[in-house]
Amino acid sequence: MPSAAFLQDLRAETPLGDLWHHDFWGSRLSSNTSHKSYRPLTILTFRINYYLCGGFHPVSFHVINILLHGGISVLMVDVFSVLFGGLQYTRKGRRLNLAPRSSLLAALLFAVHPVHTECVAGVVGRADLLGALFFLLSFLGYCKAFRETGNKEGTHSTFWVLLSILLGAVAMLCKEQGITVLGLNAVFDILVIGKLNVLEMVQKALHKDKSFENIAVLRNGGLLFRMALLASGGAGVLYVRWKIMGTGPPAFTEVDNPASFADSVLVRAINYNYYYSLNAWLLLCPWWLCFDWSMGCIPLIKSAGDWRVTAPVALWLCLIGLICQALCSEDSHRRRILTLGLGFLIIPFLPASNLFFRVGFVVAERVLYLPSAGYCMLLTFGFGALSKHTKKKKLIAAVVLGILFINMLRCMIRSGEWRNEEQLFRSALSVCPLNAKVHYNVGKNLADKGNQTAAIRYYREAVRLNPKYVHAMNNLGNILKERNELQEAEELLSLAVQIQPDFAAAWMNLGIVQNSLKRFEAAERSYRTAIKHRRKYPDCYYNLGRLYADLNRHVDALNAWRNATVLKPEHSLAWNNMIILLDNTGNLAQAEAVGREALELIPNDHSLMFSLANVLGKSQKYKESEALFLKAIKAHPNAASYHGNLAVLYHRWGHLDLAKKHYEISLQLDPTASGTKENYGLLRRKLEQMQKKDV
Repeated sequence: MPSAAFLQDLRAETPLGDLWHHDFWGSRLSSNTSHKSYRPLTILTFRINYYLCGGFHPVSFHVINILLHGGISVLMVDVFSVLFGGLQYTRKGRRLNLAPRSSLLAALLFAVHPVHTECVAGVVGRADLLGALFFLLSFLGYCKAFRETGNKEGTHSTFWVLLSILLGAVAMLCKEQGITVLGLNAVFDILVIGKLNVLEMVQKALHKDKSFENIAVLRNGGLLFRMALLASGGAGVLYVRWKIMGTGPPAFTEVDNPASFADSVLVRAINYNYYYSLNAWLLLCPWWLCFDWSMGCIPLIKSAGDWRVTAPVALWLCLIGLICQALCSEDSHRRRILTLGLGFLIIPFLPASNLFFRVGFVVAERVLYLPSAGYCMLLTFGFGALSKHTKKKKLIAAVVLGILFINMLRCMIRSGEWRNEEQLFRSALSVCPLNAKVHYNVGKNLADKGNQTAAIRYYREAVRLNPKYVHAMNNLGNILKERNELQEAEELLSLAVQIQPDFAAAWMNLGIVQNSLKRFEAAERSYRTAIKHRRKYPDCYYNLGRLYADLNRHVDALNAWRNATVLKPEHSLAWNNMIILLDNTGNLAQAEAVGREALELIPNDHSLMFSLANVLGKSQKYKESEALFLKAIKAHPNAASYHGNLAVLYHRWGHLDLAKKHYEISLQLDPTASGTKENYGLLRRKLEQMQKKDV
């Protein structure tokens, strides 16, 4: 779920300049807790989306994502045309070998691949979509550099090469993966433009052939110049990116990526390769999809006897076979397509591979958005090669159509699961039953709907699967607190802060439980510890104020609530408590001033209207008090206390018929209100006495 800071970056009151200093989730990049995912251009599109649609209207955000995916799929036709057909032009500048059938089929396979559902259906997946869009534009721009010169050997347009590098930088500002396009451009240049035969080059080097030095690629000044531009451009962009990050790479926890925390290099290598095989399986058979693969979803492989080691072995056998074909095939067309297909599959995946730095996930479907293009290219080429070597072409066509139909059906099913949180979270239970986060999210969804009993069951399972899952402990402790199971709630929250001492929310909730247990000194310490770890914590100041009010430390209570309202001016409960405390202690003038200040900030809050109306009534400002009571009742007509207190006002004011009317309404809404019953009885006796006098 997007954080509050993320949402704040979308609003007009946040200066545009701040977007360049915040990470994707709204935290400052200089913070040690920052995720370091720097995607300001993606956030900018969200902000434009928010401005044009007048707020957080989900449909508009989803429509943009769908349009982006549609546009990328169309653009893929042109990209695949270049990859399959190469860059050969006629004298008039028209490209030859467009490979329309292969390009269209590969683009269709890409468009309906179910692994893309997360990027398209999830709003934050726009980062991957925008990154892919500019990635492809950068690649096509690089190809344009050779079209502009009529593909004369050794010539290029420097403008288009530089523009391609710029578009690669833009892609990176949408999603970090975008910078890898420069590597793909280099591979394309060497293999397609430079026509390098890797096998021939290796053979000559091994045999110390004198003609090795005369290989055209090595003497091509234009190629070397372009490689220098790509290398320097990429290095410059990465350097600026690193400087912006400020405090180095992000700090991930073991539950995010357990393999990266393994002590043994061998265990790490085996598990990384197993993760690669799972990614390959998601491309090949995208039926088991999950919104989150962390938190024990994929247990570590700790020994060679684990049957799962067969998966990376199978993966590498397939890759080695493809690489051998890409290098050793006598058919230059096959060599080029296989090499470019593998390049498109592997190069964009490298940032997620754990080879260069630790990443914060085990498997993530979103990072397969661009690599899937390489898979679709290889699959299309495979069907084409099979079609040439068999007479059963109709059967192959039927298989291709079947794959397209099944993928389309899976996309529809998966998109339906993304329509709401409950379906999305429950769909993950069958895929990742060992994932503590899945159980946590199901529990949280149930708790939000008021089903606390079921929520407790899922929270307990999350804690069982991950005994250090402090957020599950915190939420479970909160529910137990509300159910007055205070002893267990205190034990859970104490364990949570012991595991994560800077967990401010757990410290605050522990303080609330301790306050309920009448352990006031311990509660105050917990609140103070929470504020120490999160200085701007208005809810904690509010609860601290409640503690001081219980201890009759009125000045301290007022100061705590004032701090809450300074940090969060719309904190209605803190304003209300200040008004009520000042009212109860006889400081009516101060209570009135605080009430008016609060209503200026939160003019439509009916509870504040009610509290200020009570104060004004006691100050005999009946007309103004009546107006506020009526306004509060209009906003919340079924509040028995609102009608009851308005009746008291009319009773004092001498409007007895109106008082009788509102007493009766109040008792209809809450027949058990003893104070209202007593006041209504007094009014009836007074009315009866007046009637007797009149008689």
